[in-house]
Amino acid sequence: MEYQDIAIGLDVGTTKIVAMVGRKNEYNKIEILGIGRSKSIGVHRGVVNNITQTIEAIREAVSEAEHSSGLKIKEVFVGIAGQHIRSLQHNDYITRLDFENVINQKDIQKLIDQVHKLVMLPGEEIIHVLPQEYKVDSQSEIVEPIGMYGSRLEANFHVVVGQISSIRNIGRCVKAAGLNLSGMTLEPLASAEAVLNMEEREAGVALVDIGGGTTDIAIFKDNIIRHTAVIPFGGNVITENIKTDCLIIERQAELLKIKFGSAWPGENKETEIVCIPGLRGRDPKEISLKCLSQIIHTRVCEILEQVNIEIKNYGNEEQRKRLIAGLVMTGGGSQLKHIRPLTEYMTGMDVRVGFSNEHIAGGENGMISNPEYATSIGLVIKGLEDKKICTEMIPRYEKTTEFFSIKNENSSRSTNKETYDDSQNDFRKKKTKKKSKSFLEIWADKFRQILNDTE
Repeated sequence: MEYQDIAIGLDVGTTKIVAMVGRKNEYNKIEILGIGRSKSIGVHRGVVNNITQTIEAIREAVSEAEHSSGLKIKEVFVGIAGQHIRSLQHNDYITRLDFENVINQKDIQKLIDQVHKLVMLPGEEIIHVLPQEYKVDSQSEIVEPIGMYGSRLEANFHVVVGQISSIRNIGRCVKAAGLNLSGMTLEPLASAEAVLNMEEREAGVALVDIGGGTTDIAIFKDNIIRHTAVIPFGGNVITENIKTDCLIIERQAELLKIKFGSAWPGENKETEIVCIPGLRGRDPKEISLKCLSQIIHTRVCEILEQVNIEIKNYGNEEQRKRLIAGLVMTGGGSQLKHIRPLTEYMTGMDVRVGFSNEHIAGGENGMISNPEYATSIGLVIKGLEDKKICTEMIPRYEKTTEFFSIKNENSSRSTNKETYDDSQNDFRKKKTKKKSKSFLEIWADKFRQILNDTE
């Protein structure tokens, strides 16, 4: 049997839950094998507030992804966001007693483990410890210190922190849905993987992912993550405001926003009217498109004002000017009509809408490259990097205890069992090769331990 690395990204969002199955093809592009989507009911602003409803939504999305891909999904790579996420900068160092030997991965890991021991606020947990720049003795601005001599190893870190209860709730939902958690990452980092290229990260860029319940921000410079933030509102506040001001139901408000909404009210005339069907035989309701655009404009401006504040939190005016690549918008909210010129006007930065077609095979022809799937695609990319999910691609399969075997109707049952065992042994031999753990693997192990401790 031939095994291929498969990653399943699970985006647990406020408006939708997406399960996406993908792998890398021979051209190093992401080939999407299947996708499942369900309406998210139990999540508010990126945080689970109804365990039962979230579990059912995850099962529905995963089941659809299994049907479209022809695979049985057992492990997922999950994104985490929500209003509980915050980040901070931290500087730390270690003193090396064996300074006559060169710096190796163990020294870096020791430094990272030391940062993980930082005391957070009650109920908080460190999610990511991301090294930015290193300093060895008196030499600074070092990107890769491995192989260098020195007695003092110092580094600047970007530390991402979240509420441990919110993190556990996501893990419990995944586990209760019959899935294993192979890894977890911050959603803006996943979105960045999908829509940003190396040149933009090097030049300096601010990524803004406008989702349903949150707006995620990630700032890169010199190919290093410099700042992350989660604004606790997104496209849903626009829909909610339309529903309240126009006295219509949520589904109608969402359709109005998508089909007729604009972030710039100046283009609409007072005479432009759209008719909304009345409920159960009631008279239709007439809504002015100019009034609709004014509602949307007000809420989008509020979101962009918060984006501006977070960009200013990144650094001084000179540092912000060095974001040469400007701002990249993605997520479902980035598709709103005229939002790009409004963002340019309010931020003073060059703006483009981020699509994922640069990273995926055949993305320019389908809906997969749509900005609303940027996080899902990024989670698949992160999952593939983690190298923890491996599923056998077969046209027909039958469930066994751990993997899947080809169902050969012409051969005996004992022959099938023997083939399965051989392949399983080969696969396990490949997995037992020693390698240093990535940050994602370390966090996944730590998270599993948290879940086990709470049971």
